Amino acid sequence: MKTLEKITKHYHREINGDLLKMNVPEWEMDIFYKRTYPFETEAKVIELQSQGKVVDALVESLIQKAIDKDGKKIFEEADRIVLMKEADPNVITKVAGTINNAALKPRIEDLAKE
Repeated sequence: MKTLEKITKHYHREINGDLLKMNVPEWEMDIFYKRTYPFETEAKVIELQSQGKVVDALVESLIQKAIDKDGKKIFEEADRIVLMKEADPNVITKVAGTINNAALKPRIEDLAKE
């Protein structure tokens, strides 16, 4: 198998894998998310972080990455103002942090190998 084939095989396995779930009791809901996202999705978050706009980056993460159990985005671009001005910053930080660090969370099958 060629190098790029190995890279894309891994990517598709990650991007199409099982959804991860986070219960957010403060919002009385579950938020689902993926282990990884394409650079296209990550680009805006990275750009905002590099500009020192940490809060904007956290909200962007929620808008782009928070999905329901069917894989549909929970938030729309129009929700940005409410998330920035009327949502608990502690909850946004907790949820966005969990989503953004999903790749660091060990998988059960990986732990079983150890």
